Amino acid sequence: MLITSISCGGNNEAGTFSYTDVDKEMVLPSDLSISVEVIGSDGDNPNGAGSGEVQIIASATDAVTYGLVVDGGTEEITSANGKFGYTFKDEGTHDYNLKVVAYSSTAHSIQLTKTVRVFVDSYEAKLIWSDEFNVDGAVSKENWKLETFAPNNGSWWNGELQHYTNRLDNAYVSEGTLKIVAKKEEFTTQGTTKEYTSARLNSLFSFTYGRVEVRAKLPKGHGTWPAIWMLGSNIETVGWPACGEIDIMEHWGHEAGKISSATHTPSCSGGCPDTSVGTTIIADYDTEFHVYAVEWTKDALNFIIDGEHVYTYNPAIKNNDTWPFTRDQFLILNVAMGGDWFGVDPNFKTSSMEVDYVRVYQ
Repeated sequence: MLITSISCGGNNEAGTFSYTDVDKEMVLPSDLSISVEVIGSDGDNPNGAGSGEVQIIASATDAVTYGLVVDGGTEEITSANGKFGYTFKDEGTHDYNLKVVAYSSTAHSIQLTKTVRVFVDSYEAKLIWSDEFNVDGAVSKENWKLETFAPNNGSWWNGELQHYTNRLDNAYVSEGTLKIVAKKEEFTTQGTTKEYTSARLNSLFSFTYGRVEVRAKLPKGHGTWPAIWMLGSNIETVGWPACGEIDIMEHWGHEAGKISSATHTPSCSGGCPDTSVGTTIIADYDTEFHVYAVEWTKDALNFIIDGEHVYTYNPAIKNNDTWPFTRDQFLILNVAMGGDWFGVDPNFKTSSMEVDYVRVYQ
């Protein structure tokens, strides 16, 4: 069922536009039309049977690509043929705005918005990516990249004291868990020598919105800095913190038992006067496994430990400064050593973060 709420616009009004010598090569699409089918809709279920799925088909004269913006969001889904599939997840019956933009070969556009009413019975998240760490040996090259290049003149940021390596000494799978091992040892690479080694794993999988669950047991020792976190996949083009950072779990060995959950954005790095940081006390962080999770939606980031909500990031005003979390992010698992804020116990030898699984649901 479609509610007849339609708006149409473009970068020029077709009835009043006149070409000039400068822009006479401009191509402006025309005759944009949209059809929307709510899957499962019939006489008894005009708003769908409860799956939340819709199919959108758009067409326009002189259009070469199409974009879809759902319910006033900032992220545009693109299609070359004007066909889109989308699944709504909010339970109950709701109205949503679907804006389709038709682009020409000269990047000029027109747009059309339709409102659709969709019924969602219940939404069950599906596992879309995971690593269960069931194969002994090296870390899966299909799932992870071992990041070893230190970006700050042969060192890592924050004054960290380790080099990350791709050796089995620092990252391997055995007996059903991933071990990320921090060791005290002199190691030279990229022209610098560090007193410690460890590993940093970047997922080759990226996604927008969903639930991440990581079951892990953390290392022990003054100076250890394990983290389970995420970065925007666009970091190479926009930099940090414009890409957005989601810290699902951070722990500093000199603050035993204190678990941190936080975000980093252009508006605030960690805690600020108007932005808090989630803090949870877990006494057995290094002897027992705990499930560290985040639920990432278009509206909020909800941090969860062992099924219990511990912190929410949900700025009242969402823009590029406060909410860069509208695009793909990838996962990172690492154990750093020391930094500008704290040193390392001189008696430290080695300690590991064990990870039982990493799972992503949508």
